[in-house]
Formats: sequence, C-alpha cells, structure tokens
Amino acid sequence: MQTVIFDLDGTLVDSAPDIRASVNKMLAEEGLPNLDLPTVISFIGNGLPVLVQRVMAHFQIAETEFPRLSARVLEIYNASTSAHTVTYDGVLEVLDALLAKGVRMGVCTNKPKGPAMHVLEGLDLSKYFDVVVGGDTFDKRKPDPLPLLETIGEVPIQEVLYVGDSEVDAETAQRAGVTFSLFTEGYRKNSVEEIPHDQRFSRWDEFLALFESLQAA
Repeated sequence: MQTVIFDLDGTLVDSAPDIRASVNKMLAEEGLPNLDLPTVISFIGNGLPVLVQRVMAHFQIAETEFPRLSARVLEIYNASTSAHTVTYDGVLEVLDALLAKGVRMGVCTNKPKGPAMHVLEGLDLSKYFDVVVGGDTFDKRKPDPLPLLETIGEVPIQEVLYVGDSEVDAETAQRAGVTFSLFTEGYRKNSVEEIPHDQRFSRWDEFLALFESLQAA
C-alpha cells in the first residue's frame, strides 16, 4: 500500500470555525442571525453549495436566492485568511513520515478546489500532495466515486488507502472499492458503528501503526 488519499475538512484540518465565519458574514448582510458552530458543522460534508442550501433551508430562504448567496459565501471564504483553520494534532508528523517512506499522497475533498488550495497553501500542506481534487473539479462530487478514482489515477485500487471523517467519505470509498480509514473526531453525523470502515482512529498519532499494519498485510 503506497498511496494514501485524504479528505480535507474534518480529516486533516479543522476548518469549521472559518466556514462558520463566512456563513455568518453572509447572514449578517441579509439581516439574519448567526448560526452556532455545531449547526454549521452539521451542514458540512457535501461541499459548499450543499452547505449553503442547508443554511437557506434552515432560514426558509427562497431557492431563487441560491446562486447569489452561494457565490457570496464563496467570495467571503476565498477572501478570508483562514486564520481559525488548523491542522489536527499529529497530522504534520504523519505527513512527514509518509513522505519519508515514499508514499504518494493526494487530497480528494468536496470543498471547491480554489478554497482547498487556499487552505493547503496557508497551512504549508500543499507540498505533501501530488494531486488535489475539489468538489468542482469534475461534474460529480463525493459520494460519487469518480473524484476519488481520478485522484487515485493509474494506481491499483488494492494499493490505495482513503482517509476521511464522514459518512460521505465512507460511501465514496465503498463505491470505489478502496480501503477506508475513519478519523472519528471530524464532522461525522452518525455513530462510528454506523459508518462502514476498515479501520478507525481517534488520534493522528495512532495512524502510522494502522497504516503499517495494512502494508504488512
């Protein structure tokens, strides 16, 4: 197993505070109250357009406003410094170790590619990844398996591990036929037992041992 593909939000980075700030700025402009962090986290997982749709449904905003509000949230988020987005503890050590082992790494996220690169570059993470696929890179996004399969490229499926934090990631891995490792401390909606996975971990300092067990197998 020489290729590891990662989800981004809720897996490598905790970006919910910055996503919340962007959404709340849009809501303030619309004369609407702020959303708390747990509510925003409950809307994360299927990409920014779906998140905006869920925010609109929460406030019963007319669907005709979607193009304008979605574009505005994206504009705000792209202009932000991502000052409140951080890597989870232990992520950098894992990425350094995998790089030293010669493991090929990529990112497959439902976040639009522009904001994804903004986060990766801002946290000095982009240097680790050979390929980054966003939710707008293709006309389909996770849980459709196409983005993950395109991120994998020509590598045999059995040599690939996908790492994510959510039901969407688990379904994507299943549909692509890829081994899935679940980070349990991200933005999942259901219990760990309800999410199909081949292995799971709650701290990044546990990950390398799990990865090495897969390599040995």
